[in-house]
Amino acid sequence: MGRRNMAESGGLAGTEVAEISTCLIDGEQGRLSYAGYDIETLAEQAQFEEVCCLLLNGELPNAAQLEALRQEIAQSAVLPAEIRSLLAALPQDADPMAVLRTAVSAYGLYDEDAELPLDREAMRRVVIRLCGQVAAITAAWARIRNGQAVVAARADLTLAANFVAILFDREPDATTTSAINSYLVLLAEHGLNASTFAARVITATGSDVVSAVVGGIGTLKGPAHGGANSEAMRMFQEIGAVENVDSWFEREVKQGGRRIMGIGHRVYKAPDPRAAILQRHADALSRQLGERRWYEIATALAEKAAADEYFIQRRLFPNVDYYSAVLLASLGLASDLFTPLFAVARTIGWGVHAIAQRGGRLIRPKGRYVGPAPRPFIPLAER
Repeated sequence: MGRRNMAESGGLAGTEVAEISTCLIDGEQGRLSYAGYDIETLAEQAQFEEVCCLLLNGELPNAAQLEALRQEIAQSAVLPAEIRSLLAALPQDADPMAVLRTAVSAYGLYDEDAELPLDREAMRRVVIRLCGQVAAITAAWARIRNGQAVVAARADLTLAANFVAILFDREPDATTTSAINSYLVLLAEHGLNASTFAARVITATGSDVVSAVVGGIGTLKGPAHGGANSEAMRMFQEIGAVENVDSWFEREVKQGGRRIMGIGHRVYKAPDPRAAILQRHADALSRQLGERRWYEIATALAEKAAADEYFIQRRLFPNVDYYSAVLLASLGLASDLFTPLFAVARTIGWGVHAIAQRGGRLIRPKGRYVGPAPRPFIPLAER
């Protein structure tokens, strides 16, 4: 554990707490790789299941290994009857992230390996099942809350294709599936971000991997972490049209001091490499669908920020949340489903970190006391 105090580190920023082999982030240069492979290559060429293999095993799979994992995840995307009943009983206006947190926690009661926290192979099996379950719960809830029947996952599809099939109850098309797949790859892992650190803290207590993933979901729920893409979309909707960008920027940002959701990142002081990939997908998809409004608003606002001295000096650039909001909205997802889909992608990352943390030392940082000096207790009758 690093020795910097909290005042110096600003929420542990820059403090090394673990050695990891899954992800390398170069925030100064704007580079990201998984186990040595550039994120740009993986996002454009790899199936999400290939990335799952890479993160779990440290190497890309051969064809047989990939197909075995694809089948395992697809089979795990079938919801237990008890979880379907639970979802049907929840308030239809509930926050999808709260629903996901609750349903995943309940799922742990039905997984026979869930309470084997120090068994690496058992944890690995649970993580793979959770990849399918988190996707299935997210897609199923989107239908249940709208009064639609739950669609069963198909054993012959990838996770990205199954998500499209379950959510929209149709044959998954190549464009939509490719966009979802790239999104999942880009969000699968990102070092010791807030939710992954939470998952590791939970695992370090000797707790189980389902609890770690639930903790990750709870952390991701916050608007300063996973909720930023939903907030970005609400911001684009508030702007409404590309011709309103200049006046909105002047009124809300320059005069009102408002933050542009999705611009700026705790780690990246150069353009987030994931943002550029998502921008290309959002551009292509919006052209194909003939609906350019959100893409044009986002691009114009990003250009406005890029020319502003405040953003230049502080090296603030669009991050992964910014164009993912446009992409997911173009796919037809409601904005409150953006963060659950983030959780679908990040489940593998949480799980891999939980496996790595098992049996490790309890994480117990030190806090600096700034309260009152010692003082005598005054009996109640004298206060």
